[in-house]
Amino acid sequence: MSSPALGNEPQHTAESSAHPPSSRPSKTTRAARIALVVLLVAELMNILDHSVVLTALPALQESTGAGPAAVQWLTAGYSLTVAVGLVTGGRLGDIHGRRKILLIGTVVFTLASLLCGLATGPGVLIGARVLQGAGVALMIPQVLATLHVTFDGENRSRAFGLYGAVLSLGSVLGPVLGGVLTELDLLGLSWRPIFLINVPVGLAVIILGRTFIPESTARKADRLDLTGMLLSALAVVLIIFPLTEGHTHHWPLWCFAMLAAGLLVLGVFLRHQQRRQGDAPLVALSLFRGRQFSGGLSAQLMLGLLCGLFFMTWTLYLQHGLGMSPFHAAVAFVLLALGELAGATTAARTAGRFGRRLPQAGSLIALASMAAYGVQISSRQTDLTLLAMTAPVVLIGFGLGMVGGPLADMSLAKVPHEKAGSASGLFNTAMHLGLAIGTALTALVFFSVTAGSLDGSINRTAFTGVLWWVGGMVAVMWLLMFCLPTRTVRAGNRTRD
Repeated sequence: MSSPALGNEPQHTAESSAHPPSSRPSKTTRAARIALVVLLVAELMNILDHSVVLTALPALQESTGAGPAAVQWLTAGYSLTVAVGLVTGGRLGDIHGRRKILLIGTVVFTLASLLCGLATGPGVLIGARVLQGAGVALMIPQVLATLHVTFDGENRSRAFGLYGAVLSLGSVLGPVLGGVLTELDLLGLSWRPIFLINVPVGLAVIILGRTFIPESTARKADRLDLTGMLLSALAVVLIIFPLTEGHTHHWPLWCFAMLAAGLLVLGVFLRHQQRRQGDAPLVALSLFRGRQFSGGLSAQLMLGLLCGLFFMTWTLYLQHGLGMSPFHAAVAFVLLALGELAGATTAARTAGRFGRRLPQAGSLIALASMAAYGVQISSRQTDLTLLAMTAPVVLIGFGLGMVGGPLADMSLAKVPHEKAGSASGLFNTAMHLGLAIGTALTALVFFSVTAGSLDGSINRTAFTGVLWWVGGMVAVMWLLMFCLPTRTVRAGNRTRD
């Protein structure tokens, strides 16, 4: 895949592809740009559909009769399914071809989106969301893996910068889209268009992806570790399910038993992977020997945690705590989106020159801005307007926008191309596992205070407490970034620390 816009030469696709060069798409500027756009749109669909329900939650509750537990599962069920399947999805791409698995996942996701739009009750909707998550688990590892094996040097940093911009923009564009479409009530469909819009976009990804995305596989990926797949899925479910349901059932003994069992199964999984390191394991444990990958993966987990906790509770605070309509709540998310886009653009333009200092600076900006926002909320109460909160909200977005792209770039920089699928699956799993756990934490730090009440003062108090938790997560993420290189120096198409 070549692109003068990125100044890139196709360094790796040929050596990792299962097909001869003649079978790949034409290496024209137009084809390369279309392929890159399709990959980024696939990633955008994933991020959008995690957050698109946020501003539509009140309307969705009223329409379907969903209670607090069902509201949690509309987001947690999606993220949990994605987290369970990402590592397996990455390995399937290594074995059977990244383009092929991306397209299969897009088909599943598109059909599930149609089912979401047609759902009449919370049970059907949650089931369709779980199916959406399964499609995403197949799609998303292929995006990072394809970028990783295709780009190198400064071109790689620019490509990951664009990836970071999409990651940041999607997390806040989703609530904006959800609020606007719900408020417009197109054809009397209320919240349903937030899912139905995926159908034409998914079809476009399928058609264009089949034509323009080059196929690639790992040379030594010959079969799937089914035992490892089942153990990893079971461990994630046993850990996330009680965290999500515990508060609803007043933390019975079975919740703690499931958590303990989840940790035990995780230990069995790691032992199983250790024994299979020379026999096509699901996870290449050698990836964790370098602190650059393991530290970056941990920071990605914290990023998912804080996003899962912050975005869901923020939309409830805006609408229940301040009495905003879905449209005005969407405007607040626009402010955050503008900040994130500016931060991600800043990161993309540096092309990795500042190493870990850039995402660490972004973390500190976000932390200081959250503190300022918390002071505003406590002092202004119901008088807090969109105009008054503009500065801290934009700066929170700006800080977080500086994190996503550089974090992915530096975490995966030293990963061998034959392990790209496994590493990409793990990296995306960290984000979605964090989102699922963060969403589950809303039961402990938000719903435990509000108890489902729509009272404005109770929701304001609950969200102020959330900001303390989120601030702590940002601080931990900043510390974990010390595992990343202080500076990345480019020499031709090679990177050295």
